[in-house]
Amino acid sequence: MAKILVAEDDSAILALVVDYLSADGHSVTACKDGAEALEAFEKKEYDLLISDIMMPRMDGFSLLEKVRKENEQIPVLFLTALGDKTSKQLGFRLGIDDYVTKPFDADELTLRVRALLRRAQVKTEKALVIGNFKMDEEEHTAYLNGEEVALTVREFDLLFKLLSYPKKTFTRSALMDEFWDYDSSATSRTVDVYMAKIREKTADADGFEILTVHGLGYKAVLK
Repeated sequence: MAKILVAEDDSAILALVVDYLSADGHSVTACKDGAEALEAFEKKEYDLLISDIMMPRMDGFSLLEKVRKENEQIPVLFLTALGDKTSKQLGFRLGIDDYVTKPFDADELTLRVRALLRRAQVKTEKALVIGNFKMDEEEHTAYLNGEEVALTVREFDLLFKLLSYPKKTFTRSALMDEFWDYDSSATSRTVDVYMAKIREKTADADGFEILTVHGLGYKAVLK
């Protein structure tokens, strides 16, 4: 059972999120704004933070900055009506792990929460092992059949992201926002080139494959 902190000023949405996550077996603490969430965060240890952005007293960006000063590891998911690129870029730059826009599907949110918690466990263990392929986050090194794979830092980060969320599709724009930030020279074609290199270097991995989701982006599928 994970301990989840939720900050949301819309009482109906807050109740919905609490109901779904509680039904999925989690212990949920509900807060009506960022200031209340920060007070709760400072009193107790949590496994995940879900936060709206536009809230009274303290917005989600301010909450995120304060949380990250105290804990760099806790997964953070923004659940917000702000779907613009600038808000997403700022969120990822400040340290969120996922971004869901309203209106949202509650079942999908539950699946994303599971994925974030699973990834957090992987980060705690500092390693991800799938078949004959291993990624050591602490070393920032990958191994195939025990032999080191020459991945660049960005290739490693991209692949680690996909493998941490198997079956989840990441759009090219989302990957660009997170891994290229404000690099104006990066395009969707840049993502394709990196994925081609990753596929080439992991071609002999027997536990997963990277699939192209036509018109959208990429996802990792476990075999």
